[in-house]
Amino acid sequence: MQCIKQRPLHSLLVTGGAGFIGSAFIRYMLRNSEFTGRIVNLDALTYAANLDNLKEVDNHLRYQWIHGDIRDQKLIETILSEQKIDTIVHFAAETHVDRSITSAHPFIESNVLGTLSLLEALRKFPSVHFHHISTDEVYGALGKTGQFNENSLYRPNSPYAASKAASDHLVRAFHNTYHLSTTISHCSNNFGPYQNPEKFIPLMITHCLEEKPLPLYGNGENIRDWLYVDDHIEAIYKILQFGQKGEVYDIGGNCEFCNLEIVHQIIDLLAKELRKDRSTYCNLIHFVPDRPGHDFRYAIDNSKIQKELHWRPQTSFHEGLTKTIKWYIKFGFNRTKSYGRTNKQYIISP
Repeated sequence: MQCIKQRPLHSLLVTGGAGFIGSAFIRYMLRNSEFTGRIVNLDALTYAANLDNLKEVDNHLRYQWIHGDIRDQKLIETILSEQKIDTIVHFAAETHVDRSITSAHPFIESNVLGTLSLLEALRKFPSVHFHHISTDEVYGALGKTGQFNENSLYRPNSPYAASKAASDHLVRAFHNTYHLSTTISHCSNNFGPYQNPEKFIPLMITHCLEEKPLPLYGNGENIRDWLYVDDHIEAIYKILQFGQKGEVYDIGGNCEFCNLEIVHQIIDLLAKELRKDRSTYCNLIHFVPDRPGHDFRYAIDNSKIQKELHWRPQTSFHEGLTKTIKWYIKFGFNRTKSYGRTNKQYIISP
């Protein structure tokens, strides 16, 4: 399969742009000399959003923030029309597995109904390209061997994964039924600066900094494939430019570690950075009962995106983790929410 001619990117609507990966995408694009277009960031500012993630682009002439909900189809249609959007990059989602186990309703509302609203709006703007950010968790769990790829069966094991699987199916269905221009990507576990501290790596880092217990599910042997967030963003940029309509691209880091190994790597780097005895942190490791339906292992075969779009991860896990730890030491420990900031806010009435 050959790549399409480069897709023009003039006016982008980014959903969930105040979140971890969405904000990384916006910062990357506005630093990228190849991109001369505009970005409109639509974010409802739920608990995981943080406008401080976007401080460096606050006053950028080609950036605008709109406070709004992706479930508001009339609002979406207004933005698409008034802002002359040619591409939607859909990051907005509830993503925390533990929260989905406590209550699945917010995940259905955001991940399924929110995606549906965007797709319904696109039926009136069929020239707009839609890229949907998904997760390897839609494929379920792996044993000790094997990798997921674009042809793997969907076997979601958590309410979060099921909600993302449902949104994937909606994107595929709208592409085939209404001939919308869509692409989907599944990524492995992201990490890097600015990530919400409830996620595994920043939770372990911040708990070490506060000398709080380091909770590990079960025996800590669950394995994940790790992807540095900037590598993920570069893959998305490749897909936006050259991805085939209707295609799926799996983005993996080729970097598998079990959770206990990750904690010990964090401890080693923190002890070196802060000149502390690593036993200070090792003594904080605390094993807790495993969560329901905890997938044992994820791993992604990213050969398709390597072959077709010439992307591969550039950041080693050690390099990415070092950058992440240094960022949390300098900035992340005392980060606060900034929902009240209104400079650059642009609210459209539907």
